[in-house]
Amino acid sequence: MKALISHQLVRFLEDRGVKHIFGLCGHANIAVLTALENSPIRFINTRHEQVAAHAADGYARVSKTASVVLSHLGPGLTNAATGVANAALDSIPMVVIAGDVPSHFYGKHPHQEVNLHADASQFEIYRPFVKRAWRVERPDLFPEIIAKAFQLAETGRPGPVLVSVPMDIFSMEIDTELFERRRPHTREIVKPTLDEHVAERIVLTMADADRPVIYAGGGVLIAEASPELAEFAEHLSIPVAHSLMGKGVLPDDHPMVLGMTGFWGTPYINDSCRTADYILGLGTSFKEADCSSWEPEYTFDIPRSKLIQIDIDPSEIGRNYPVEIGAIADLKQALGVLTRVARRLFPTGRTNDALRAGIQTYRSDFKASNAQAESSDQFPLRPERILADVRAVLPRNAIITTDVGWNKNGVGQQFPIYEPGSILTPGGFATMGFGAPAALGAKLAAPDRVVVSLVGDGGFGQNPALLATAFESDIPVIWVIMNNFAYGTIAGLQKAHFGTTLGTVFEKDGKPYSPNYAAVARAYGVDGVRVESAAEFKPALAAAIASGRPTVLEVIMENAPVPTSGHWNIMDIYSPGKKVHHVAT
Repeated sequence: MKALISHQLVRFLEDRGVKHIFGLCGHANIAVLTALENSPIRFINTRHEQVAAHAADGYARVSKTASVVLSHLGPGLTNAATGVANAALDSIPMVVIAGDVPSHFYGKHPHQEVNLHADASQFEIYRPFVKRAWRVERPDLFPEIIAKAFQLAETGRPGPVLVSVPMDIFSMEIDTELFERRRPHTREIVKPTLDEHVAERIVLTMADADRPVIYAGGGVLIAEASPELAEFAEHLSIPVAHSLMGKGVLPDDHPMVLGMTGFWGTPYINDSCRTADYILGLGTSFKEADCSSWEPEYTFDIPRSKLIQIDIDPSEIGRNYPVEIGAIADLKQALGVLTRVARRLFPTGRTNDALRAGIQTYRSDFKASNAQAESSDQFPLRPERILADVRAVLPRNAIITTDVGWNKNGVGQQFPIYEPGSILTPGGFATMGFGAPAALGAKLAAPDRVVVSLVGDGGFGQNPALLATAFESDIPVIWVIMNNFAYGTIAGLQKAHFGTTLGTVFEKDGKPYSPNYAAVARAYGVDGVRVESAAEFKPALAAAIASGRPTVLEVIMENAPVPTSGHWNIMDIYSPGKKVHHVAT
C-alpha cells in the first residue's frame, strides 16, 4: 500500500510519542501542516522561527526527549539557526525538519533557495553546529533518515540534527512498508557505564584526598543523575561545586553544595576549587566564564590540582585541562557504580562536620551581605530585591528560564534552585532572546508546574511576538521583565573601560527610553502589569500565578552590575593592568 510521505511522517511522529511540533508555515512545508490537521500532535504556531527553536529547546530540556521544529526553507531555516545553535552548544536533543526547494529545480535558483556557492546546499548552513545534516535525495530513503535523525539526536552527547526535505518529496507516495520496517528498531540505546576497576581507582583517589571537590556540569542534569550524585557526595562527604549549566544539579540548600564557580562565582567557592588537591569533573566542558579564563590564580589551578574527568563525549576529556584519570560513560550509570564501590570500600561512609559547618557559615554570611539590597524599597528596584521576591513567591518546584545579564549571571550566583532541572539557561551560546520563548516550551512540557521567565528588556525585545503564541495556544507563562533601559551588562562593561555607553543603552532625546511592555502584552491579549514600586511586585507576581493566565510583569530596575570576584581576561584586553570589571550606568 502507498501513502503520501507527509501523512506517513505524521504517523511516524505519533508513534514516537511526539506531542508538540514548534514552527512556522511556508510553501515548502504546508503538506506536513495539512497532514497534522487531524493528528493528536499539537502544532505550536510561532511568529518567528527563532521563537520556535528556543521554545522547542525549552520543551526538550523539561521533557527529556527530542523536540521537533518544522521550518520553511531559506529565510525560515536561517531564522531558526540561532535557536538551533543554542540547543547544540547546550547538548539539547532536537530534530529540525525543514522544507527545501523542489528536487527538480536544483541549480535554477528557485524561490528562496540558498545556492550562491553550491546547488541545493541550504542544509550546509547548519553543518557547524548540528550533529548531522541530511538532505533527502530520494523519497524511499526518507523513512530511514528520519529514524536515524531521532536516534542520533537523543544518543551519546545529545544535540540537534537537521533533515532537509525537498517540498515535492513531502507530496510523493511511497510504500508504507518502508516506514513499517523502522517500527521494530529499539527506541532506547543502552548507555556505557564505568568499569568496576576504574570506579575503585576513582573512589580510593577521592577518599584519600585531603581537599577533594566534585565539579558538576550540565551533563549531570542531561543524564538525570542528580540522585546518584547526591548519594555519592553524601556518602564520602565531598563538596560539590558546579558550572553555570550545572546549577540545580543538587538543591542549593543541600549541605554539600558550594555553588557556582568562575567570573560570577564568590571567593569562597572559587578558592575551594583552586585549593583542591583532587577534582572530579562530571559532565562539564570547563568553559571560560566558569573557569575565570582558565587562569590558575582565580578558580582552578590544574594540574597542581589533579583532575579526574567523566563525560559521555570523549572530545571533552582533557579539552581544557590535563586529566589524570579520564573515563567515557553515561553519568547516571557511572555515579551508580561509584556509589556502589564507595559503599563496599567504606561501608559506614565518611563524615566531615567541619566542612558542612563551613559551607553553612559561608551561606549565612553571603545572605547577610545581600540583605540590605534584597529588602531595599528603592525604585527603580535593586535586582537583588527582584530575585529575592521571586524566590519567596515561587513554589519549590517552579521552573524558571533565564536570558542573559543579571537574570542569568545574578541568578546563577544568588537565586536558590531547589529541584534539579528547574532552571533553563542559555549556556554555551549565551543567546540573548532565549529565555522568553524557552518558557513556552517548558510550560507545554510541564503544564502542572509554575513557569516564570526572568528576562531583561533587551532579551524580551528580541521577539515580543512570542506573546501571540502564548495567547493563541493558552500557555500561561509569567515573564518578569527586569527593565533597566539598556543592554545592562555590556553597558556597565563599556562604561567601566571606555567611559561611554554608546549603543548599549536605550535613550530618546537624552532620556531613558523603553516601550511599555505591559501595554504591549495587553495588545496581544496577554495580561500586562507595569510595577510602579517595590511593594507592588511580590503581590503582583502572586496574583499572576494564581490567575493561570499568560502575564507580563514589567519591573523597572536599577542598572547595577552583578558582583564579581572571579576573572574574565577580556578585562585585561580592554584595560591592561587596571583590574576593572563593570560599573553601574
